[in-house]
Amino acid sequence: MAALHFQTIAELSARLERRELSAVELMQALIARTQAVEPRVHAFNSRDEADALAQAAASDARRAAGQARGPLDGIPIGLKDVIAVRDQPLTASSQMLQNFVSPYDATVTRRLKDAGAVLWGRLSCDEFAMGSSNENSAFGPVANPWDLARVPGGSSGGSAAALAAGEAIATLGSDTGGSIRQPAALCGLVGLKPTYGLVSRYGLVAYASSLDQIGPFGRTTEDVALVLRAIAGHDPLDSTSFKAEVPDYRTALAGPAPRRLGLPKEYFGAGLDPEIGAAVEAAVKFYRDRGCEVKEVSLPHTRYCLDAYYVIATAEASSNLARFDGVRYGHRSKAATDAIDLYAKSRAEGFGAEVKRRIILGTYVLSSGYYDAYYLRAQKVRTLIRRDFLQAFQEVDALLTPTSPVPAFKRGEKADPLAMYLLDVYTIGVNLAGLPAASVPCGFTRAGLPVGLQLIGQPFKEADLLTLAHTYEQAHDWSRKTPNL
Repeated sequence: MAALHFQTIAELSARLERRELSAVELMQALIARTQAVEPRVHAFNSRDEADALAQAAASDARRAAGQARGPLDGIPIGLKDVIAVRDQPLTASSQMLQNFVSPYDATVTRRLKDAGAVLWGRLSCDEFAMGSSNENSAFGPVANPWDLARVPGGSSGGSAAALAAGEAIATLGSDTGGSIRQPAALCGLVGLKPTYGLVSRYGLVAYASSLDQIGPFGRTTEDVALVLRAIAGHDPLDSTSFKAEVPDYRTALAGPAPRRLGLPKEYFGAGLDPEIGAAVEAAVKFYRDRGCEVKEVSLPHTRYCLDAYYVIATAEASSNLARFDGVRYGHRSKAATDAIDLYAKSRAEGFGAEVKRRIILGTYVLSSGYYDAYYLRAQKVRTLIRRDFLQAFQEVDALLTPTSPVPAFKRGEKADPLAMYLLDVYTIGVNLAGLPAASVPCGFTRAGLPVGLQLIGQPFKEADLLTLAHTYEQAHDWSRKTPNL
């Protein structure tokens, strides 16, 4: 049996139910593990050990009284530091919010609490979720547990690294253009970006409101299914929340998987690392050997995804981050001499270089004379991109692609912002189209770095997507491998 900190939700929940293990013992084991490896991984922005132990003790009391709340009761789950937890820091890994403490819970936080989960720590990310490597945090970069000199991916790198290192049993991240799937691929985990509107965004620090979506990381698809069931569902506090049925995703894993699969030809061209291409092709062969119909499809507007995404995302970021003005909350410059100076200096001091870059670009494309030329045109292209996916789904049930074009790279290796943006080439189309997608481990490079297979599904068909991933996972042990820290 794996070490306690590397066991799955399903395994630990069964042990808690049989009273072989207490929630307090589990939490103590995670605290000890975190104290041992965190100085090398740097996945946490903050953690409250006393509060976590108190939550675990409350879980044990419920279980002793016969009032356990389900499979997540007593399970420690970490949250990306852009998701509000009442009376805990909410920094978005930025100097702008360095001393901010959330006065309320995000909807996903409340739902995890209602499920009995132990909320454990505030996990690092790229500042305001803007990045693909977790090198943009104001509090320092996160290391990939598989190779501490390499990045874990971003922006939810802390969420992925903490889980891969055994510092949490599951985690939540947010995905604007691949920020769950890409770090899941680089850290050897299962990561799910749900359909836009399935999971409430209330209490999520906004980056790009029409693209952001909260989702889970897990060691297995079963763990992801358990967490998704807890956090999904309509929320009247979120105007973009959709009234969709939330099935029992875990039970659905035993059902039939989709059998008509598509390979978008635009995702297998130049720029794809040969080792990643070979691992993905092996996964495709697995599905073929299982009797699935696999055919090539085309998403012709894929070549415009990066352009459209970085116009829309930066425009929305410019608007969302205008609230950080040094007046209401957040960092306030002590060097300001008047109101305008306060606004300018507070933002200059509080935001990092990448956030400033995206605010400037977003402000430009929204400015007078450029709105129609850039932002409006990007939204029209977005419609075409979504139409491509929906037309492909008339022929197939799901799409198979690489998650990332390259494995985890060394810190500082991609200093050019454009080179970093290109890392999202296989993931951003999903966000523009509002679709669900998952990354599942599908092998390792010769250097021992994880490779991820991306599965893209139809709107609100997460059950089918997870079943497809589970079918592959059951025949391979990639997700059970752990780094040697």
